[in-house]
Amino acid sequence: MHSMQMDPFATLNRSQRDAVCAPSDAPLLIIAGAGTGKTTTLAHRIAKLVIDGADPRRILLLTFSRRAAQEMIRRAQRVAHGAELPWAGTFHAVGSRLLRLHAHGLGLDPSFTVLDRGDAADLMDLVRADGGFARPKAERDGLAPAHGLAPARGTDRRFPRKDTCLAIYSRTVNARTTLEAVLALAYPWCAR
Repeated sequence: MHSMQMDPFATLNRSQRDAVCAPSDAPLLIIAGAGTGKTTTLAHRIAKLVIDGADPRRILLLTFSRRAAQEMIRRAQRVAHGAELPWAGTFHAVGSRLLRLHAHGLGLDPSFTVLDRGDAADLMDLVRADGGFARPKAERDGLAPAHGLAPARGTDRRFPRKDTCLAIYSRTVNARTTLEAVLALAYPWCAR
C-alpha cells in the first residue's frame, strides 16, 4: 500500500506504464485489443498529465458510447484525485456542447434538438404517412380501419420503408448530390 502512495502507476504493466509515462509534447498512439487495459491506461495517462501540471479543463477525452464515457471519466477522476474533466464524454455529447456554445455564431438556436437515427426514421415515417405513402402501424396491424390511403402514388408498388427513405435522404445530403442521382446509383429499385 505504501508503494501505491509513492507510485500511482504501480499497478500498470510495462506497456501501460510506457504509454502513461511517454513524453506529453508529442502525439501518442495506443493500439490494443479488447480487454487489454486501454481504459486503465487512458485514466492513468490523464492522471500523469495532471500531475505534470496540465489543466484538466484543457484535456479532451472522447469515446463512442455513454457507458464507456462514464467508465472512462470515473476511472480518470479516481486516478487523478477527482480532477474535473469538463471535456470528457462521447463524441456526440461533446460535439453537441460545442455547437451550443457557438450556436449564435453558427446561426443556430442554442436550444436545437439532435435526432438520433431512430428519431429520424420515425420522423421519416410520419412524412411517408402524411404524404399518403404509408399506412399507420395500427392499420397495418389490423387494429384500425383503413383511411383510404393508396399504395405509393396510385400504384400497387410499395413505397420504400422509413429506414430506406432515411438512408436515401442521408446519402443525398452527405454526398451533396441530387435525389435522382442517389436513386440511380444506389437505390435503383426505388426510382420510378
